[in-house]
Amino acid sequence: MAAMAPSSVLVLLGVVLLVAGGRLCECAASGGGFSVEFIHRDSPRSPFHDPAFTAHGRALAAARRSVARAAAIAGSASSSASGGGAADDVVSKVVSRSFEYLMTVNLGSPPRSMLAIADTGSDLVWVKCKKGNNDTSSAAAPTTQFDPSRSSTYGRVSCQTDACEALGRATCDDGSNCAYLYAYGDGSNTTGVLSTETFTFDDGGAGRSPRQVSVGGVKFGCSTATAGSFPADGLVGLGGGAVSLVTQLGGATSLGRRFSYCLVPHSVNASSALNFGALADVTEPGAASTPLVAGDVDTYYTVVLDSVKVGNKTVASAASSRIIVDSGTTLTFLDPSLLGPIVDELSRRITLPPVQSPDGLLQLCYDVAGREVEAGESIPDLTLEFGGGAAVALKPENAFVAVQEGTLCLAIVATTEQQPVSILGNLAQQNIHVGYDLDAGTVTFAGADCAGSS
Repeated sequence: MAAMAPSSVLVLLGVVLLVAGGRLCECAASGGGFSVEFIHRDSPRSPFHDPAFTAHGRALAAARRSVARAAAIAGSASSSASGGGAADDVVSKVVSRSFEYLMTVNLGSPPRSMLAIADTGSDLVWVKCKKGNNDTSSAAAPTTQFDPSRSSTYGRVSCQTDACEALGRATCDDGSNCAYLYAYGDGSNTTGVLSTETFTFDDGGAGRSPRQVSVGGVKFGCSTATAGSFPADGLVGLGGGAVSLVTQLGGATSLGRRFSYCLVPHSVNASSALNFGALADVTEPGAASTPLVAGDVDTYYTVVLDSVKVGNKTVASAASSRIIVDSGTTLTFLDPSLLGPIVDELSRRITLPPVQSPDGLLQLCYDVAGREVEAGESIPDLTLEFGGGAAVALKPENAFVAVQEGTLCLAIVATTEQQPVSILGNLAQQNIHVGYDLDAGTVTFAGADCAGSS
């Protein structure tokens, strides 16, 4: 493997709360935050759910999407690290078609409901806007278009602004508006005009009456053309950059630049929760925080991985390797120097019959047909120890995935010379409340019953 920098792990009704002048009013501030539904693409609540697909087929498809997404993330990081300059400015941090989670946003006055990809690996918030034949891509499901002419709160952003400059490749149109081209790692792109609008969120947090929270003046891309695969109505960037929804909510409201999610296991017929403001605080017993560190791309939530345990035994030290925490990648990617000892120790401890991976993608698989797999007995827990003393326990359901009937495989794969970026994937984060706080500069983890709390 060629010499490289330390590996990087890449860790979307009732009362209406209004915002005046881009600020949350006191009624919203007193609510402490809000929670929206975080819908997995394979959930029955998703328009992309295919009932003919088996659970094992969905798991394999998610694994393949993970490889494509990781390759795009690595390409973005490599371009940035090598001084990619303008080219990197216009290449977003993810492959558009490799999304995993969706969220609903309501744009305009009156509100127009849009189903968007929700992504911690990119920044720009954008939706498809009505302008003739605006979508040139083939979509897996019908999409909704936003018509700016029907909203009384729509506005456009000048090209002489920091927000426009943050988009990289943007120009002034004839009206001195910010016209942008935003390209993704797979070659797809979206073009349009950077605009402002009132965003209204359906707050359905556990234990509270349904309500809506509105935030005015949110900057978003009003997309008038797309090329490539964008099956949803748009994309909500939840990254750490200047134009992400998280950063904008922190600047326009009292919520702060923080959010969290609690991912329900894919086998559970329930949606996860995406939380903002005080509701993003991770307060469950055992909560532990690790500092965010500088990565090759500002968008990514990068932390330090110090060591890995199998059971109570430390099997590998990471020498302060960087890892990205990412909601849009299913598998976890680790450097071979870490994964090798993990596989060796698991192979020594697990007495189940070994079998080959169905498609050769995953390294360590077992025959569990007709067997009860008990945590700590048949398969030991793994523990990831991050900088600052934060330890995250991965139960067998976080570390292994059933890829066909009776076959269970380790859902951690090795990075390569072509894809050297370490990523903590969403399978490893299920039933863990994960909080991102850009103001405090931390990511916090705590075990949780996500189905019960959402």
